[in-house]
Amino acid sequence: MSRVLPREMQELNQGISGCTKCLLAATRTNAVFGVGSLDAKVMFIGEAPGANEDKQGIPFCGAAGKILDELLAVASLKREEVFIGNILKCRPPGNRNPQNDEIIACTPYLDAQIAFIKPAVICCLGNFAASYVMNKFSLANKVQGITKIHGSIFITDAAYGKIKIMPIFHPAVVTYDATRMPIMAKDFTILKNIPKEKQWD
Repeated sequence: MSRVLPREMQELNQGISGCTKCLLAATRTNAVFGVGSLDAKVMFIGEAPGANEDKQGIPFCGAAGKILDELLAVASLKREEVFIGNILKCRPPGNRNPQNDEIIACTPYLDAQIAFIKPAVICCLGNFAASYVMNKFSLANKVQGITKIHGSIFITDAAYGKIKIMPIFHPAVVTYDATRMPIMAKDFTILKNIPKEKQWD
């Protein structure tokens, strides 16, 4: 990352870069810390890095990233004012689904990012992100497949105040089913209109 990170985030980034807690360390090219504002009101959480992300060390820098950029524009947001990360910081071989042991090993890094950024809104991109985040914030009883809950807003408590959780389809779905783009654009229009004040400031 080009900018100077606060010391706490520098140490976290170093921990992620050198992490060997699961077998993904043996196959990665780069661990992917995340990108964007560390004072973001909106945080996007995806599943795991893909091939382009693994090469560049930047989340959502391939085809799905271009779609995400289009959707951010729908919500009148820019990459530099949100934070974008993933459940896993390393790419699963062949872009397979994250395994439970990998999620357990890796999510303390994500938890630390959430605690530092203190977002007002977390957008969960896809089933894995929605399941993890909603369980983390005591919304386990609301977890369903992303097809049923996308575009919904769940308000709950974080350690630092109220937080809104919004599940959304992963942008990658549009790369193989273009009919999902209007659905996602509608969800990002909802996101645009969500109050994003940090209530604990």
